[in-house]
Amino acid sequence: MASSLVVITGASSGIGEATAKLYASHGARVVLLARSQDRLERVAGEIKQAGGAANPYPIDLADSNAVAELGQRIGRELGTPDILINNAGAGRWLPLLETSAEQAREMIEVPYLAAFYMTRALLPAMIARGSGSIACVTSPASYLAWPDACAYIAARHALSGFTEALRTEMRGKGIAVTLVVLGPVDTPYWEHNPGSHKALAESNSVLMPILSAKDAAETIVAAIEKKRRLAVRPWAFRALLVLNALMPRLVASQLRRASRSAQ
Repeated sequence: MASSLVVITGASSGIGEATAKLYASHGARVVLLARSQDRLERVAGEIKQAGGAANPYPIDLADSNAVAELGQRIGRELGTPDILINNAGAGRWLPLLETSAEQAREMIEVPYLAAFYMTRALLPAMIARGSGSIACVTSPASYLAWPDACAYIAARHALSGFTEALRTEMRGKGIAVTLVVLGPVDTPYWEHNPGSHKALAESNSVLMPILSAKDAAETIVAAIEKKRRLAVRPWAFRALLVLNALMPRLVASQLRRASRSAQ
């Protein structure tokens, strides 16, 4: 890891910030991507003060042309990344009829299209070198259909489908592809998406304990280092995902019941 070049989207706060700091503490150079220049510079400054190496690049990940240009810039200035972590995510948990067309489009742009654009920009150089790792960070909504979150669920399914399909395309090319599924994490996401937290069933606090950003970062780093296909945390979600695959109607009914009890 010490000589790694790690590109992380959504790196200005929360999971992305914690993951960048963890990689930097192990000697990696981290490339920080997000829209907010001020926040990126703060994170980069803290990493450098701790003795690490970080390069902040403000970017609108929903802009395909800007992402393509940034991919070339990273190659020129820093070289071919060893690791790409598609962590940027957005979106509110809202019923279909309370979700505007613009909100639905934004949820598809980030995380799904952001991951598509960033991966497409950096992947050719990684394939040419014959090595690298790509991780996409998502929520259990990629597999479970919580009530009243239609557009959010669809966007997360798109991201997980992209990851699974990418893994198939990368077979034999030396590129490891990992999907990281994280339960609720204590990050600024909830502040920026009012109302979303209410969609989580309070009665399921044992099933869905709140992870810290550090917990999430450690899960991501370990999954990439071990080249896992899938990493799920907290552990209870693993059983829930298996149960959903076997008895989807039962799981859906329980989610609806839990959602109603939390309202």
